[in-house]
Amino acid sequence: MISAAGIITSGTNILFVTLDSLRYDVARTAYEMGRTPHLAALLPRGGWERRHTPGSFTLPAHMAFFSGFLPKLPKPQQPPRLWECRPPAFKTVPPETFMFDAPNLLTGLGQHGYRTVCIGDVTYFSRQTPLGSVLPELFDEDYWRPEFCSPEADSTRHQVDHALDVADKHQGRPLFLFLNVSATHVPHGHYLGQSTDTVKSQRAALAYADEHLGRLITTLTAKCPWLVILCADHGDAYGDDGYHGRGIAHPVVMNVPYAATVL
Repeated sequence: MISAAGIITSGTNILFVTLDSLRYDVARTAYEMGRTPHLAALLPRGGWERRHTPGSFTLPAHMAFFSGFLPKLPKPQQPPRLWECRPPAFKTVPPETFMFDAPNLLTGLGQHGYRTVCIGDVTYFSRQTPLGSVLPELFDEDYWRPEFCSPEADSTRHQVDHALDVADKHQGRPLFLFLNVSATHVPHGHYLGQSTDTVKSQRAALAYADEHLGRLITTLTAKCPWLVILCADHGDAYGDDGYHGRGIAHPVVMNVPYAATVL
């Protein structure tokens, strides 16, 4: 069991990676097929957990994440949450849970000396529209460039290179480093040389991202311990029961891969 309260009180760095739109079945199949060897070597024993996302598309899912609501196990009994906004007095928070007395996690971490940094990808992190400024505004620093986005075939390499530069710049201070990976977001058919997006092309996108995410995690954790959280914000439908896209309560959208470990 991870005690986020102890981890954050001690000033341990945190890496939070969301693999945008990654379905649980795609992540699990890629893991079992050996398509993601770098991540497989770093994931907890057994690989990805199946969890339910709190939001069916990027904006509500991340608003929930940054408010303390990470994906939940699909069963009645839940482990202690990693973090939680201070609740009303009648509710008891487990000692393992980091309780922040602030309206969001990023502000709460700042009260404990953390520098919070966002490496974004989709337009909700771009600041190109008023709505696209809501999530970045929560962070001390936020970065977005067109080459971080899914139409760029080497987007994860660009994102990881920038994330490692940021981590080097902030050595000596607790860091919350957030990375929203774009490769698994549509369009990803180009990873198979096709114009349509499918389950297979998303798996190919994840296989591409695997090497760079492995490089990110191993480089960071070679210098000091990190709490590493990996999950999808939601899944995507590719014709399942006639559905396409996200923003719908279909199981392929709501079931997401999740892993958390200290490395």
